[in-house]
Amino acid sequence: MRMVMMGTGPFGVPTFKALLASCHTVEALITQPARPAKGRRDAASSPMRAAAVAAHVPVHDPERVNDPECVALLQRLAPDLLVVCDYGQILRPDVLATARLGAINLHGSLLPRYRGAAPVQWAICHGEETTGVTVFRITAGLDSGPILTERSARIEADDDAPRLEARLAELGAGAVLDAIDGLAAWDGRSPLGTPQDPALATRAPRFQREDGRIDWRRPARAIRDRVRGLTPWPGSFTFWHGGIGEPVRLLIQRVGLPEGPSDGEAGRVVRVERDRCWVGAGDGRAVALERLQAAGKSSMDVADFLRGHPVRVGDRME
Repeated sequence: MRMVMMGTGPFGVPTFKALLASCHTVEALITQPARPAKGRRDAASSPMRAAAVAAHVPVHDPERVNDPECVALLQRLAPDLLVVCDYGQILRPDVLATARLGAINLHGSLLPRYRGAAPVQWAICHGEETTGVTVFRITAGLDSGPILTERSARIEADDDAPRLEARLAELGAGAVLDAIDGLAAWDGRSPLGTPQDPALATRAPRFQREDGRIDWRRPARAIRDRVRGLTPWPGSFTFWHGGIGEPVRLLIQRVGLPEGPSDGEAGRVVRVERDRCWVGAGDGRAVALERLQAAGKSSMDVADFLRGHPVRVGDRME
């Protein structure tokens, strides 16, 4: 089949490469316009754009995919299928109509759970042990179209969002190829895909910067899961009140769960050793800070931080 890929971020790269290596033809990549990265004046190339350039696939980067000019481009290309993954724009019906079989999307959850822009992060934040990928046909609703195929994956205890997303991206590439094979064999009459049950749907909206602030009243395990899920964006942060000067903003990048109860209150430092620091959580347990980054400093293990900062039992984190 002839197809057009739509994608921007790294989640779609394994699928794009799998399509290039398959018997199908990728006519073009539609991606988001290149924009300067933080702290740079030049526009940064997206992972998908870089992969397309390396494979000599034509790249188009409209500001709005639903504009008439982009619709006309897709009509000229006349693909059999649009394959969408980590693109960042919603496709309207006139875009979907440019392909004979419409569009399919690779989503980083087992739909209908975690519909939205941040399914991988939310699954980790909620302490899920299993997630997966779904390939579905794009319809008018958000991530609500008929399911073509799903594959499950275990969430490991040390997974953060980038690590899990990378595994799901590889898993998804095979799922997309399976879905395309099913579409290629479609008889044109039978229903395509399995309808989602809206009663089981949950949302996974994009996180905002302030969502990263740690609420120490949560249970210790929930704090750990949220730190994992919000790495690297927006990051989990707290303010250390050490009694000397202004509070210090700390980006908490990795934490552990010590065994046993804690005697301190939530948000108070309950134990400090040469290379260890525990903070009380809301369920009577503690969270062990393992890696962090103070404002204006480099990321470091907590042992290195403690050598230069007098953290004491009773200090407040909020």
